[in-house]
Amino acid sequence: MLQRRLTSNEAKFLREAFSSDFIDCNIRLREGEYQYNLAKVLASFQLELFFPDVKDIIKKLYGEEKTVDVQFIRRIQTILKKMEKSNIVKILPKKKPWELQRYVLSSLKFRDSDKNLVVFATEQEMKQAQDFLQSSLKEQGQITAVPEKNVKITTYAVALLIIVSYFIVVWDLMQPSINPIIFVAAFLVGVMSSIMLGKLLSRG
Repeated sequence: MLQRRLTSNEAKFLREAFSSDFIDCNIRLREGEYQYNLAKVLASFQLELFFPDVKDIIKKLYGEEKTVDVQFIRRIQTILKKMEKSNIVKILPKKKPWELQRYVLSSLKFRDSDKNLVVFATEQEMKQAQDFLQSSLKEQGQITAVPEKNVKITTYAVALLIIVSYFIVVWDLMQPSINPIIFVAAFLVGVMSSIMLGKLLSRG
């Protein structure tokens, strides 16, 4: 059920969850209750490297008909928000403003408010998911991608180039006689650098 190309942040969330030890949370995770059921279904999505929104979660737990029940959707969203505050769930940033928020477990192992140890996947399942993640990232070319440190250096360099380019443009405009070659060259460099910076910032 791999939904689409994983970003570096999404891959990071998955790695952290698969390798995490028990995380303390201040709510109860008892089988049959909402919080437990939501965490369990989130874990099943997570093992497939899928980040569900609230309707995906409701559909899997309660069926298609419940995904159009606005009051029920809000109720589940409220519980998920409570689970986020309790360090069980993370809410991913939206890629597009009109998208529903997507959710991921911070771990697959928790110690709840009653001090019970709750595990939502076996060690074998987590190992298989880690291998699946690794192979998926290789297919996407993220394993051989430029290291994050190099990306940051490139980003800073491009940002500096933009500042210099537009400084030259303004400087040229302030001269008694504008040099069209300098103006056009600096302006084009600034525009191309801005586009490159946008692409760099959109990564991950």
